Amino acid sequence: MTTLDTNAGLRASNADYAALILRVSTGVLFLAHAWLKIAVFTPAGTAGYFASIGLPGALAYLTIAAELLGGLALIAGVYTRLVSLALIPVLLGAAWFGHGANGFFFSNANGGWEYPVFWAIVMGVLALLGNGAHALRKSDR
Repeated sequence: MTTLDTNAGLRASNADYAALILRVSTGVLFLAHAWLKIAVFTPAGTAGYFASIGLPGALAYLTIAAELLGGLALIAGVYTRLVSLALIPVLLGAAWFGHGANGFFFSNANGGWEYPVFWAIVMGVLALLGNGAHALRKSDR
């Protein structure tokens, strides 16, 4: 698979553009979720929620940082494979601790576990695809 490199005259493939679309869209979603925890729930409120479900409150701050920094890295196309893999435990933790008791469908009260598990699978696919087109870091193999 080739990556977009205008200096070498290589053309980006459909897979490169697919990776770009997936990378940027998931990065934006991670930023939105981080912003929700910062602006709406507040970091302290998020920490309180984590504590209420039996997790260390400090883990909320790490989750916010992972979503914020991970989202920015994905949008920029920096270490896409590594960042995607690092975000999978965050998503599986959300599925297990935050939504597991709510059933499968995300339309259930308080959201089910279907969405975060699907998102974790998407991160696995993105880790396989890599940076794709228009990434700041051209190769992350």
